[in-house]
Amino acid sequence: MDLRGDDLAGVVDLFGGLTRGELGDALAELAFKEGEEHDPDAFEELIDDAIEAYELVSLPPSWVEAAVSEPLLVAGPVAFPTLPENGSDLRHILDVQERDIDRERAGSAAADRLHEAAVDCLDAGDDEEIERLLDLSYDIETWAPVDLSRTRELLDNEL
Repeated sequence: MDLRGDDLAGVVDLFGGLTRGELGDALAELAFKEGEEHDPDAFEELIDDAIEAYELVSLPPSWVEAAVSEPLLVAGPVAFPTLPENGSDLRHILDVQERDIDRERAGSAAADRLHEAAVDCLDAGDDEEIERLLDLSYDIETWAPVDLSRTRELLDNEL
């Protein structure tokens, strides 16, 4: 099964947000429907890559109104959520209620992560990553009501 970050974003967006375990289960169900590998753990790297690319954003459980005990993954600022084939069936398969996500909190989580990444890449002197994070700062501001001008200023001063 060939999935991209946008597909993962589409699956989590179907419910508002999913935990990592729930997303793994959802992807395993989709793979099973296609007669492929359906171990939820087989999708860990794909999920990690989507988080790294900001196609998914991880929210701490305390920031979510729904009762969850682990971070909740939501569609991120660079994702174009797309439901994979049979994705709409997941509402009937998974025992997960739709969740309301506070866009401001999601934006804050993405902004915090971006700022930490900015500090790390400045320490490393990684000009390519600085450029990527600058671009990403605008995506995050468009996606959620946050102001990343201070982080951008920090990054701009290094170029």
